[in-house]
Amino acid sequence: MKLRILYHGNCFDGVSSAALFTKFYRAKINPHAEIFYTPTMHRAGNAFDEDQFDGDENAIVDFKYSPDSRLTWWFDHHQSAFLSKSDEENFRADASGKKFLDTTSKSCCEFIARIAKEKFDFEDESLAELIHWAHIIDGALYESPAQCVELRSSALKLMQVIEGEKDPSFVERIIKSLTEKSLDEILESSEIQAKLAPILEQHWKTVELIKERAVYGKGVVSFDLTDTDIDGYNKFIPYYFYPQTTYTVSLTRSSFRTKISVGSNPWSPRPRLHNIAEICEKYGGGGHAVVGAVSLKTEDLELGKRYMQEIIETLQFDQD
Repeated sequence: MKLRILYHGNCFDGVSSAALFTKFYRAKINPHAEIFYTPTMHRAGNAFDEDQFDGDENAIVDFKYSPDSRLTWWFDHHQSAFLSKSDEENFRADASGKKFLDTTSKSCCEFIARIAKEKFDFEDESLAELIHWAHIIDGALYESPAQCVELRSSALKLMQVIEGEKDPSFVERIIKSLTEKSLDEILESSEIQAKLAPILEQHWKTVELIKERAVYGKGVVSFDLTDTDIDGYNKFIPYYFYPQTTYTVSLTRSSFRTKISVGSNPWSPRPRLHNIAEICEKYGGGGHAVVGAVSLKTEDLELGKRYMQEIIETLQFDQD
């Protein structure tokens, strides 16, 4: 029996959700299932390829809904969980008892753990640390910007590896390790250490580059990295240098998309006045009330710059 798990790629919560669902499925559904993993990424247009649902059962965790009849399990916590109204109607009409949404949950991993306990009588204490850190990381519940930029804990170092890794098979090994080992044990492994050293070096170079390029005005920090090979960065770097900001807006480019990232400062001295998911939805993106993104085609760079400027203007305060 084959289970395919589609998870939010290059995301600590997505990877944690895949690991937790794996342990739940083996404990409660089928201990002998062959499990395969596919990272999913936000992109312009349809989020899925037709051939991705190739299991006897198929699950999506921490990612948008699909109305595909082959989808068996679904867990998500994003406000922008549906690509269309018809997708949402398909979900609402589902009577399988295997598809769940809670937009109030800080992390999908935490949400899966709660549903698994309440509805399927599954709880695994060995996963408590993973659930705890997924809650902190995806909920941006850090003590300070320094905690997440200086990366002193095993979980935050592993987060950097997951976010920067280009090889899905390596991330798959991390998912499998998370079902068997503690975060400290995983981080101490030679293969993780080999990946981590250049990632940390690049992280501090990116910190310096954002420091150089970031522009602050009227409660918004913004910067453009599309002329570099950086397509991802630690989202708390802007708040490390601009603790007075309320929002951050950035533009990055990769081989498969031009991306506008929009975030809000958890430590802002002024309240957040906008729902970021709703702003991003206007441009075909989405996310949460406090963080979101817009994914465009790679070649749509000028469009991305225009959208970025419009979003900055929407978020800016009348007075600084």
